[in-house]
Amino acid sequence: MAPVLKTAEELEIMREAGRIVARAHEAMRSAAVPGVTTKTLDDIATSVLRDHGASPCFLGYAPGNHPPFPATITASVNDELVHGIPSETRALEEGDIIGIDVACFYQGYVGDAAVTLPIGEISGSARRLLRAAENALEAAIHASVLGNRISDVAKATAKSAGRMGYSVAREYTGHGVGTAMHEEPQVPNWWPGKRSEVRWVNYELQVGMTYAIEPMLIAGRPDLKELEDGWTVVTKDGSLTAHCEHTIAITEDGPRILTLP
Repeated sequence: MAPVLKTAEELEIMREAGRIVARAHEAMRSAAVPGVTTKTLDDIATSVLRDHGASPCFLGYAPGNHPPFPATITASVNDELVHGIPSETRALEEGDIIGIDVACFYQGYVGDAAVTLPIGEISGSARRLLRAAENALEAAIHASVLGNRISDVAKATAKSAGRMGYSVAREYTGHGVGTAMHEEPQVPNWWPGKRSEVRWVNYELQVGMTYAIEPMLIAGRPDLKELEDGWTVVTKDGSLTAHCEHTIAITEDGPRILTLP
């Protein structure tokens, strides 16, 4: 099934959904200090979405064999790559890093973005990892232009991460965004090769395509496991991870980031 191309009117609604997500991230960034619980951050995001007439995409989401997700945000700390569940008993500590993913429905359309934040003073190696994830996201956005393919976006992400010496998660990808949180196309974070069986890598970018790019970088080996809660994904060797994400639209004038403040 081909990606659903969005009209200019639809993109404006998605832009507002993206602004709401960005406001939630801004509010949580201010509150992300040592001692705060991940549940408190979740409450902050819930309030921002509600105050702007939006609803959380993650709450109750239950794909495949997963149990319904119980929160508005995913809060993934240190070696947790993605899908961490907020908790009243999980207080952040000085030196932690936390990946926060937020997605909302607004007037029938989705905004989706993630960022990894430092908690207090963090190590030089952690700062370098966060910077590398942001650089990989920027490289992938710059590759999202007419004339390129999904493979070019994937290659840009992988090359950027590799230059800094980091692995990328292969089990999880970026994805189309629109009236559903996950649409076509898949947007891998690695270069699968020209003859890859990974769907969509050779698909040519078109005006009106909207997708979320989300590099997931790993400081150690890329081996992952899912915890017993049915959601939280961690590195097997305990190495740090960083995850960042923007939703973008393909336009004639280049990529438009929909999830900026």
